[in-house]
Amino acid sequence: MSLKAKVHRPEGRPGRGAAPLAATAVLTLLGVCSDAHPTPLADASAALPPGSELDDDAVDSPREVFHSEATHGRKSYLSRLGNLAFNSPYTLGDVARKAHVSCATCHVNGASNPRLFIPGLSTRPGTFDTTNALFNPKTDNAVLDAVTIPSLRGARFLAPYGHDGRSNSLRDFVRNVIVNEFAGPAPSQQILDAIVIYIEDIDFLPNPMLDAGGRLTPRASAAQLRGEALFARPFPHQPQLSCASCHTPSAAFVDHRQHDVGSGGLYKTPTLINANFNAPYFHDGRFDTYAQVLDYFDHTFALGLTPAERDDLRAYLAAIGDGVHPEYHLTGANVLGDLNDLASVLDIAIAQHDNEVITLVVSTLRDQLQDLANRYPDPAAGEAGAGAHERTLARAAVTALREILQRLGRDAASGHFTTAADDYLTYRKLTVAAAPLALQTAEPWSLFDPTLHAAHAAARTAAVAPAAQAR
Repeated sequence: MSLKAKVHRPEGRPGRGAAPLAATAVLTLLGVCSDAHPTPLADASAALPPGSELDDDAVDSPREVFHSEATHGRKSYLSRLGNLAFNSPYTLGDVARKAHVSCATCHVNGASNPRLFIPGLSTRPGTFDTTNALFNPKTDNAVLDAVTIPSLRGARFLAPYGHDGRSNSLRDFVRNVIVNEFAGPAPSQQILDAIVIYIEDIDFLPNPMLDAGGRLTPRASAAQLRGEALFARPFPHQPQLSCASCHTPSAAFVDHRQHDVGSGGLYKTPTLINANFNAPYFHDGRFDTYAQVLDYFDHTFALGLTPAERDDLRAYLAAIGDGVHPEYHLTGANVLGDLNDLASVLDIAIAQHDNEVITLVVSTLRDQLQDLANRYPDPAAGEAGAGAHERTLARAAVTALREILQRLGRDAASGHFTTAADDYLTYRKLTVAAAPLALQTAEPWSLFDPTLHAAHAAARTAAVAPAAQAR
């Protein structure tokens, strides 16, 4: 799976003349040939049913906000280690590893993945059957009961966990996902603690329309304020209920309870914060829009809403469900920056001779760096047009990083931790200037360019279609 970058780091684009020469010189000093090419990974699609869509090569990514950084601190070692494990297929079982599926496949940067679709496991994009025979035959219940993929933003406020509220403990819930849903090995205490700390560090997107108590701010329009009043109005035939009695504004719009609203059982109250980015709605993803959700509640609870009242409620839901900068465009440099953030756990892991973490870093980043290299297509034989040399140089830089990490892993496994530390220093030197410069220079001819990405996706679809029909 391709790692989606975590924070937006605006990058300037260097001049196209001197930059390739400078990058070539640095790579040469590090002993890297500019014509080196990474070894391709196995085709992940072979492990999934035909027609699967993971959206793993998207050019835009959800924004991730960490509480530790939002409060002017920094992410802890365990939060960074949890981020690594969350993005690693090696945390999960054999099928997930072969398919390059990690926790981040479904929860991109802690958000949801509305494009994910696996035939036989999804009823529609953005849904997934957690009890299926593909990833773990032992927990297959022979029923296609797909649920929506939830966002993990603000998860520390949203217990119990699971759509049905099956677990009060986030730690127990994460372990169940790894071991039972994806047939992974029981994670060590260190890795499990780290994943939980990482998830708990993911904040909601800031929303200037809401104050600290969940009330609309003075920015709100008249329609939004009318919607807020309607949200708190008692239901005509059940005056003990209102929308706000379950979606409590002062408590992140949840009540930490399960309710039967006629949708097929008891399900926990979902938060409405940042909900604009969490469609489809309801536990099974049956609704695409707020209008459909309102129609359902209006009919089920005989609310008698007028068209104008529905419009006001929609305006209110859109206001409280908003967030600042929900997405941003990926570049090679900011993806590499995030991979370096994951690699930074080696500072402590090497010093502590922690081969569990070192092995996880090397295995995970080796694959992630290959995904990054694939964004800079290998020039065809004899190609000499614009961008060919730049793409070759970018792939060479990424190849160098992969080779250094592999050497680091071998040295650590052999107990040569001083040498492994030297390897890591070499890796960091290459990521300071040469590698980012090579990636930025090749950016105009990479698959981070939306036009080239669209053309590449169309060509890939055309090539895959005959094979899929033959099956």
